[in-house]
Amino acid sequence: MNRLSLTERTQAINCLVEGNSIRSAERLLDVHRDTPCRLLVEVGEGCAKLMDERMRELPCRRIEVDEIWTFCGKKQQRLTPEDDRGRLGDQWVFVALDPETKLIPSYRVGKRRRAEAAAFMGDLSARLANRVQLSSDALNTYVDAVERAFGAGVDYGQAAKFYEAEPIGPGRYAPPRVVEQQKTVIACNPDQQFISTSLVERQNLSMRTSMKRFARLSLGFSKKIENLRAAVHLHFAHYNFVRLHRSLRMTPAMAIGMESRLWSIEEPVEQTSA
Repeated sequence: MNRLSLTERTQAINCLVEGNSIRSAERLLDVHRDTPCRLLVEVGEGCAKLMDERMRELPCRRIEVDEIWTFCGKKQQRLTPEDDRGRLGDQWVFVALDPETKLIPSYRVGKRRRAEAAAFMGDLSARLANRVQLSSDALNTYVDAVERAFGAGVDYGQAAKFYEAEPIGPGRYAPPRVVEQQKTVIACNPDQQFISTSLVERQNLSMRTSMKRFARLSLGFSKKIENLRAAVHLHFAHYNFVRLHRSLRMTPAMAIGMESRLWSIEEPVEQTSA
């Protein structure tokens, strides 16, 4: 990997952010699979530092949060007593999104537990410059996590969606149809028309499309938790600073006023890799 030029490193990273697997990148670039793997971790860790430094004092007005499931090594039901359950099995990515600028100010990879939700909300709260309206789904752990992180300094509501029964036979992998949505005020005075998680749920689709390890029914899943975290760091740095959002005609970082120009894919690679 150390012998790769900036152009070659950029090509490898571009393969990964466009939804290619490690094996696919190996074939496209004619390198050993360990090369894109090591590069992913190196650049991903650098992207984590970049995001941590830049996502500060954000003037967001509304935030939607959600979680997306994946797994590492093997699925939860296949774990044995000898397996490290903190590193293997079900993993969740908690994601926060500003629906106005599409910015991702905060995210967290971990188990779907109270402590992880609290840490996620604490990180989100620390990055905001003002009071926001917060929307989530009906996950119970959010209520306590939001209170701990924001106290009375947030207008918080939950949007619970109810789906029709999963169809049997052909087409059963299609998403079920939403038959009802209930909005509930949890704290202070949120505007009910903006209690929604629709846009952050759409971001889940972007994640599954842009990261092969999130694709269902494939062999591209993460084998190591470090690789999963690195892929998530890379995805959100690329999403915020490099990828042009069609509805905005700019990147989320530009929309929030953090950047005045579109980044090239070379810039995060050059800034975050040796």
